[in-house]
This record gives sequence, C-alpha cells and structure tokens, in this order.
Amino acid sequence: MPAVVALTSVLPASGIASAGLVLVCFTIGVAAAARALHGGYPHARLGACNVITLTRLALTMALLGPLVAGAGPSWPILAVALVTLLLDGADGWVARRQGTTSAFGARFDLEVDSALALVLAIGAATAGTVGPAALLLGLPRYLFAGGMWFFPWMRRDLPPRFSRKTVCVVQLGTLIALQAPVLPAVATPVLMAVALALLAWSFMLDLVWLWRHRA
Repeated sequence: MPAVVALTSVLPASGIASAGLVLVCFTIGVAAAARALHGGYPHARLGACNVITLTRLALTMALLGPLVAGAGPSWPILAVALVTLLLDGADGWVARRQGTTSAFGARFDLEVDSALALVLAIGAATAGTVGPAALLLGLPRYLFAGGMWFFPWMRRDLPPRFSRKTVCVVQLGTLIALQAPVLPAVATPVLMAVALALLAWSFMLDLVWLWRHRA
C-alpha cells in the first residue's frame, strides 16, 4: 500500500485527497480479489502471476489520483498506463510457465483490464480533447456485465478466443495513446473509430455465441 501512495504522489496534480481515494479503492479491489480467491483457487500458492496482476491493480488505482484531481493528458500518466498494459502480457505467461493458471487468475486479469480501460476512458473524456465519446471505450465490459443481470442466457462461460484478447489490447492501446499531450488531432478520430469498431465486432461475436448456446 505505501508503494501505491508513493506512486500517486509523483503523478500530476497529486494531493492528500487523491492519495486517500487511491488507497481506499486499492483496498476495496484487494478485498474483492481475496474473497474470490478464497471462493475457489486450485493451487497451494498464490503464484507470481497473481502478484503481477495485483501490481497492475495498484498501477491502475494510482491513475485515479490525477483523474479526480482534474489533470489532463501527460507523459507520466501515459507511462504508468503503458507499463500496466505491458504487464498484462506477463501474468498469463508466468501462470502457464509455473502451472498456476486458474479461473480466478483469468477473472482477476479481466477485471483489472476493465478497470484500467474505465479509468483511462474517464480521463480522456474529461480532458476535453476527445469528449464523452471516449467513455464508449471504457464501458462495454460493464454494460455486458449489467446485461447478465437481466438476461440469464448471457451468464454462460465464453470459450477462449485470441481475437478477444487482441481487441482488448487495441482498446487499451488507444486509450493510452489518448493520454499523450501531443497526439495529433487528426489521429484521434481515426484511433477512436478503429477501436470502437473492433470492440463492437468482438462483443457482437460473444453475444451471438451466447444466444446460439442459450439453454
């Protein structure tokens, strides 16, 4: 936890209030992960893979600091977000190498990805360079989860799909690019259009699969 607060303090527009919020949100995230872990984890050790994902959660929560403080796009924010994305490729690889893959680890990784996308999307939307349209890149996962409450046929586990992970990387990569203070204005709508089209296509594939395999 001290490391999370220390990282927040070096990000733009940091302060006691933002550091406190980051610490509270990180604690809530860890508590939720711990509850899921005890709910069914097949290995005797936590594994380095989950430690990496926990680090990614800490980095994501640290980005909340400049967000609530109203900081605009900056290189430090972009750097932290980029490191968080790069680590996304490490946790799964480590899990496979150490034989610690699990449904918990996959879900933990997914939720951190979703939280990172939402934080970056809100930051881009409030910075004034993109506008509310940026939220469309951060909300699909949560809208999908909300749909599961109303449509039982959406609650089936989806089969692995490499293209889903690829689209997630494009989504996060676009949101990270939007944090750059010198992004050419002409590039913004192009990046947004490509990322949104891929997201819509990926979620549509999942919805069609779920509908066809409904009970």
